[in-house]
Parts: sequence; C-alpha cells; structure tokens
Amino acid sequence: MHKRMGEAVARVARKVNDTVENKTDSLDLANCKLMTFPVGIYKAMRSVTEGIHRISLANNELKSITSRFVTTFSQLTELNLAGNYLHRLPEEITSLLHLRAIDLSRNRFRRFPEPLATVPTLETIDLEENEIAEVPTDRLASMASLRSLNLRANPVGPEVRLLVRPLVPFDLLLSPEEPIPKA
Repeated sequence: MHKRMGEAVARVARKVNDTVENKTDSLDLANCKLMTFPVGIYKAMRSVTEGIHRISLANNELKSITSRFVTTFSQLTELNLAGNYLHRLPEEITSLLHLRAIDLSRNRFRRFPEPLATVPTLETIDLEENEIAEVPTDRLASMASLRSLNLRANPVGPEVRLLVRPLVPFDLLLSPEEPIPKA
C-alpha cells in the first residue's frame, strides 16, 4: 500500500513540476486518487498560478473544493471535477470571472450548485449523473452566457422539462422521461 501511495505522490509531483517548468496553462491531476487538493501545490505553483487556465481533477476522491483553491487559481476558464464525491461548491466560485466551462458530472450534488448561477462568463455546465431534483430555473434563464446545461441522469422535477426554447437561450440536456408503467 505504501508503495502505491508513494507512486501516486510522485505522479502528482511530476505533473506539477511539468506545469511549472514548461509554464503551461493547464494542470492535469486527473486519476491521482486525491482526497484533497494538496496544500504543497499552492507553494510549488505560486509563480505560475496566474497563467493556469485549465485544471482537471477528474476521477479522484475529492469531497470538497476549498475557497483557497478557487482564489488561488482565479484565472480559470475550464474546471473539470467530474467523478468525485462533491456535493457543494464554495461561494468563492463566483469570483472566477473567466470561467467558461465546469464539469461536475458523476458527483453527489443533490441540488444545483447555486453559486454557478452568478458566474457571468459560464457557457457550459455539466451535472450529468448527480442526484439533482431541484433546479433554480428562473436564475438559469437569466444567465446570459450559458449555452449548454447537461442534467442527464438526474431525478429533476417536471418544471425543469418546461424550460424549452425560446424561454431559455441554452441547450438543456435531460434524460428521456421514463414511460409510465401500464397497470
């Protein structure tokens, strides 16, 4: 077990070092078995955080994202958090003034993450395969930049199905309704 953990830590360190050394605009820590975002990364990346525009933390074991993460990587345009155990986002997500796409599919959200409704630049929200039953339809309809909202494989209520064009200016992706069983 210690050997596997050591390999995972080394893999994260390599990916962070590659990003810093090559001054790339993205950090890919997908599939690294992370339970939290490693605090040491903030220090290791402080010289390049302003240049980071894309982060993938997909398919880890994250239960939360901290406000420090959001404020440190304030220039994000894309954030992939798919395949974790998230059920809420920090309020500070509203400070990501350049965020265009967020992938929160395959997580544990029971409610639509309301702070997303106030991110002015957000074009794509992927919430497929969560446990979302309620959606703030009025707030979503007023999101000027939103182009696509994926709510497939969620137990959304019937009012969400009424959100059709021309009422909303974005593509709403839903699973087909289950047919009513015949008696």
